[in-house]
Amino acid sequence: MESNITETLDCKGLSCPMPMMKLAKAMKGLNSGDVLEMLGTDPGTKSDLPRWCEKGGHSLLEKNELEGGVFRFVIKKK
Repeated sequence: MESNITETLDCKGLSCPMPMMKLAKAMKGLNSGDVLEMLGTDPGTKSDLPRWCEKGGHSLLEKNELEGGVFRFVIKKK
């Protein structure tokens, strides 16, 4: 399912807590219903991001691992 991505956030190479801080900041700038794609390499994000979405009421549309240990998340803002 390919959503219309509003913005892509590249957090590759950043370690905790930077990816989540950048995500929170980017989401603030989006409108309700906008879709953000986040790319990262920090393994902690795999567990942190779904919890963060749940807490904030955002929808985690996709979560997968790409080549080279890159994680890809697609989040829809509530």
